[in-house]
Amino acid sequence: MSPAARGSARGAFLTPAYRWGFMLVVSLFFLWALANNFNDILIRQFQKSLGLNRAQAGFIQFVFYIGYFVVAMPAGLLMRRWGYKAGILTGLGLYAAGALLFYPASIAMSFGMFLFALFVIAAGAACLETTANAYTGAFGDPGTAVQRLNLAQAFNGLGACIAPVIGGLLIFSGVEHSDTTLAGMSEAQLAAYRAAEATTVQLPYLLLAGAALLVAAAVAVTRLPEGRTHSDTPLRTQFATLLRHRPLTGAVVAQFFYVGAQVGIWSYFIDFVKDVAPQVSERNAAYLLSTSLVLFMIGRFTGTAVMSRIRPTTLLGAYAVANVALCAIAATGAGWPAIGALMLSSFFMSIMFPTIFALGVDGLDTARPLGSSCIIMAIIGGALFPPLMGLVAVATGGVPAALLLPLLCFAIIAAYAWRARRAIAA
Repeated sequence: MSPAARGSARGAFLTPAYRWGFMLVVSLFFLWALANNFNDILIRQFQKSLGLNRAQAGFIQFVFYIGYFVVAMPAGLLMRRWGYKAGILTGLGLYAAGALLFYPASIAMSFGMFLFALFVIAAGAACLETTANAYTGAFGDPGTAVQRLNLAQAFNGLGACIAPVIGGLLIFSGVEHSDTTLAGMSEAQLAAYRAAEATTVQLPYLLLAGAALLVAAAVAVTRLPEGRTHSDTPLRTQFATLLRHRPLTGAVVAQFFYVGAQVGIWSYFIDFVKDVAPQVSERNAAYLLSTSLVLFMIGRFTGTAVMSRIRPTTLLGAYAVANVALCAIAATGAGWPAIGALMLSSFFMSIMFPTIFALGVDGLDTARPLGSSCIIMAIIGGALFPPLMGLVAVATGGVPAALLLPLLCFAIIAAYAWRARRAIAA
């Protein structure tokens, strides 16, 4: 950042010279939200097209978030050496490549190929998240970094609420057969039905690839703030500093449980609705999920405003306690009140990721890229909880009981918020 731009950034929510660049970075939040939330549609769709059960379908999220875990630290090292723009372009390239791989996977009807494609998309998304979440701090006054990240993450919420609508329209065919009907089909009829269902993923993922390549072209020619990523401090010393930085270690633990809860709830939302209200179609269940994610987006926009008056740690704790109560109601499986409670939980999840992230990397200076990587690696919680919830759902005969796992996660986040608030007050 030039001295003039640095001066204009003091006290400014957003540095005027980099408004267009900030808009491009915000678009990344929208883009990876589409891929992440398409997975919730795929879990249901692959049960139809590939004949998977709920536990097997849960491995979609397992492989996706393993990709985050594996790539987050290399992404941080790449940023440390080459800067934020290199991290963005690498992430967009991987994202587009993975989306394009969906085409041959759909023709081969291979779950393994789909999982590999999802891993590549996740590798790209990990680069984008590691870079963009940390990079928002370079676009204005450091004192408003938490609010700026919450604003950027609000557009992630916009992508999240649009994804189920797009997925519901483009991926769900509207053809739903009962187990009895499927059992009565000949081998040829069943194969033809599943092949037709598998091809529905082609168009949406080709569109994702095209969008990623367009954004990459725009980023390549746009002036962006330099940010501070390079340091003469030895890598070993920086890692030792990170381990001693208590705000970061607490944030890593909290983020692990938050992402596990969020991904678990959204992954099985459609299955939950079908269990609690079987008369609701898959498409309408997807629209209910989209409505829930609209609440998520609203929560991020309002949370950004409310944080100017209420401490982020206080708001985080209150929202976590609210979700403990809502998950308890949803776990009863009591019809529409349970569905309504699970939908409302998205509103209270809204501020959690960006707030935990910003609290964790605060004060890291040149170690910020590596600290960002550590928090993004915690996203592996999203790999572990959906399969666990799937196993509980299979064992109990329904999804409602599996919501006790997210309930536990939110209780841990409430405890983290309380400790973080005490630490800041001290």
